[in-house]
Amino acid sequence: MAKENIYLASKPRYEILDGLRGVAALMVVIFHCFETYVPVFGTQIVNHGYLAVDFFFVLSGFVIGYAYDDRWDKMTTWGFFKRRLTRLHPMVIAGTLVGAALFFFSGAAFPETLQVPAWKFALCLVMGLFILPCPNSLDIRGWGELNSFNGPQWTLTFEYIGNILYAFVLRHLPKAALAVLCVCCAFFTLDLTLGWDVFGLFPNGPQYTVIGGWSLTPQQLYIGFTRLLYPFLCGLLISRILPGHRTETNPSGSPIHIKGGFWWCSLAIVVLLSIPCIGGTTGIPDGIFQALCILCIFPLIVLTGAGSVTTDKKSTAICKWLGDISYPIYITHYPLMYMQMGWAADNPDAPVWMHVMVNLGIVFMSIVLAWGLLKIYDEPVRDWLKEHWLKRNAKVTQLSQVRNLSKVIG
Repeated sequence: MAKENIYLASKPRYEILDGLRGVAALMVVIFHCFETYVPVFGTQIVNHGYLAVDFFFVLSGFVIGYAYDDRWDKMTTWGFFKRRLTRLHPMVIAGTLVGAALFFFSGAAFPETLQVPAWKFALCLVMGLFILPCPNSLDIRGWGELNSFNGPQWTLTFEYIGNILYAFVLRHLPKAALAVLCVCCAFFTLDLTLGWDVFGLFPNGPQYTVIGGWSLTPQQLYIGFTRLLYPFLCGLLISRILPGHRTETNPSGSPIHIKGGFWWCSLAIVVLLSIPCIGGTTGIPDGIFQALCILCIFPLIVLTGAGSVTTDKKSTAICKWLGDISYPIYITHYPLMYMQMGWAADNPDAPVWMHVMVNLGIVFMSIVLAWGLLKIYDEPVRDWLKEHWLKRNAKVTQLSQVRNLSKVIG
């Protein structure tokens, strides 16, 4: 049977890792809520919320390696891409359409949105639907985002790049080569966080941070690829190493397994993403903290999550719900944030309690929107694609084999 005609069922999931992805996604929502008020507070309250992206990339590398490394004898490259598109792209489309529908409700914060010509709006919409990055010449909001309708989609652009690199290059590499490559890519993380600027990309001064990656400029592309490469490679390497250490008493192979692993790892994520800027301002101390999180702590959290198990129905249910909602809320919440920014800009003198209620409402609406799109749109669309796109060739091939066997027997 041809490899591309075999449908491969999904593997059992790491429930705790699903739950941790949901915790990090909710922290991103809270981070973005506070982001609007940085001029008021003088700092970001959930200061390191942006590091959730780097944690996501570690998880992504681990999950990709776990799900697909041992399946290439039954799956073609195109078959892999079909599975990834089925999993990711329906919500990419949803996030872009939600952003387009709400685009003009943030004019107070983004005046350029009220001056955009129809042709540019339509072109950016089409590019967003196909996850094609928009250059700054097509910026219709004024922030230079790859997708002006849905800012966080830049991370999905790099997720797709990571999947492409995996399919064509990384899956062929032995563990030793992957480890060497991982160490080499750690250099780029240190180059940003410690302000080395070895390549002279930042004429305005050292970064001391990994913030960025959402524009088509040399500096932003460097940041984006830096944030992708080490975490993704590290997660992939972890997924390759664990099977060799599996035993009957430790089926995951992870050297770290603790009681209440989900709760301890969730607490670690919340604390790490909430810690104020080390040293009070962007500089080497905070850069060292970011580097430690990306290079060491996030991989350790993934190892702990992979090695631990939920021991009661309540924890299992929470992990499942958080895992289910993690991707939808991450990829659809930001259009609501544009509206929040517009309201805050239009009502600077509103009392504090109104700002609190607006932001609580944004968090609530983000959850409801994500859950609704998951159940009404994403899951049905993915089920349809599985039946009519992923499994179709398998059914045709099986029918052909049955007919050929009938002819031989007859």
